[in-house]
This record gives sequence, C-alpha cells and structure tokens, in this order.
Amino acid sequence: MHRKIKFSKYQGAGNDFVLIDNRSGVFDRKDEHLVRALCDRRFGIGADGLMLLQNNKNFDFEMIYYNANGTEGSMCGNGGRCIVAFARDLGIIEEKTVFLAVDGEHEAAIHGDQVDLGMIDVSDIQRDGAAYVLNTGSPHYVAWVEDLSHSNVYEMGSAIRNNDRYKQEGINVNFVEKEETSYFVRTFERGVEDETLACGTGATASAMAIALENGLEGEQEIPIRVMGGQLYIRFHKTGDKFTDVRLIGPAKFVFNGTIPSFSP
Repeated sequence: MHRKIKFSKYQGAGNDFVLIDNRSGVFDRKDEHLVRALCDRRFGIGADGLMLLQNNKNFDFEMIYYNANGTEGSMCGNGGRCIVAFARDLGIIEEKTVFLAVDGEHEAAIHGDQVDLGMIDVSDIQRDGAAYVLNTGSPHYVAWVEDLSHSNVYEMGSAIRNNDRYKQEGINVNFVEKEETSYFVRTFERGVEDETLACGTGATASAMAIALENGLEGEQEIPIRVMGGQLYIRFHKTGDKFTDVRLIGPAKFVFNGTIPSFSP
C-alpha cells in the first residue's frame, strides 16, 4: 500500500525526532513497523524517536511518542520541547501551551528556539549501590564516572540496562562528571538501545541526583552539558521532593519532507 506521509524533522541538543501532524488521524498509531522504518538512519529519515501531534479537546494538543524501535515510549523531555516548537510552527500555539503526554499534563513556554518545559514532580528516590534510580517521566539510573569523555557509554550503559534487575522493563542509564561550571552527562537510552546526543528526562534525573549528592536545598538551577549542547534544569528541592521542575534548552527545526511512497 502506497501512502504519502508529510513530516518535519526537529532536534533538541542533538536529540532528533520525526514529527507528524496527526490531527486528521491519517497515521496508524499501531503501525510499529512504519515507525521503526521512518526512524532508521540508513533506510528511512533517521531519528531517535517519532512523535504524533494529535487533537485533544482538553489541551492544545496531545503528544504521542515512539522509540526508534517502533514501540510507544515513556515521556521524552527533548521530544517535548521539539513538539512545542512544532506546534508553534504549525500555528496551533503562540508562546505558551498546555499539552498532554503519556505522563500527564505539561506546560511550556517558547521564545525563539528556546523552550522552557514543565516536568513532573519527583519524590520517589531509590538507590542501587552508589547510583540513584528515579523516574522523571521515564525511568533513569544515574551514576558518577571519571574521564567521561573517553568512557565507552554504549558498553557500560548496555550492561546496566540489560542486567537482571532492569532487563525486563529497561532503564535509561546516565553517567555524570563534574566540570568547572557545569556537569557533563552522557546517556544510554532504552528503546534506542544506544547512546544519544542528549536526553531531557535524563538531564533532569541527573540534576536531581546532583542535588541529592551535594545536599542542595531550595530553588536550584543546574547546568547540564550533553553531547549535543547545553541544557538547564530548575526545580525546588525539599528533602527528597522535587517540585516546579523545568527543563530548558533548544528545539530547532531541521527540515520538512514528504515520503512519496512508503510500503511497510
């Protein structure tokens, strides 16, 4: 069956996504094969994930997120910022929005290519040895590493993601190293099953782990450098509870396109 599919490509700090305006319902949400094919970097468009922008009578829009392997995923922070930019470029919103994602309601503001995205509150903090385990919309494992720029993140992250504790559900694995004025974070993402240039929920989880590790309290802004750019995480911390969580960073249009015929 031949279908014409219009799409847009966006990236947030190097985390890249295929976005499709699905308000008319032309894209079959159950077609995991097609999602996987579109995300393929050799035979498709190439992306870390795919998002559908859908109508929702109670919100400006609804975000449906797919991992590159075709499965519907948990919340993606960089994807959330990119779909806000997509909605602005489609004329659905102007500078502010409230939209629905898999983990609930999100509020965001966009100015130029910078998106300030509200994230969920977090209060369930667990430990796995020296690492922190927490859910910022997606589950994350956060550990400290020395000489991170030369570390084999694929090998280390894959080993943790596929160990007996995490293999069935999967987990995103973040490695953190302190720098002079920031923190450097590299992430192995489940669903992509590889390192990505950025992970928004991972940067958020890492910032929370940094605050816990250093005993920070109250209003905080923590700069997080990722392979694809610079992110900033803001929140209010009281003990193990994080509220007013914000993920701030770029969301940039790359190109539009049409696949004239794509047979699954």
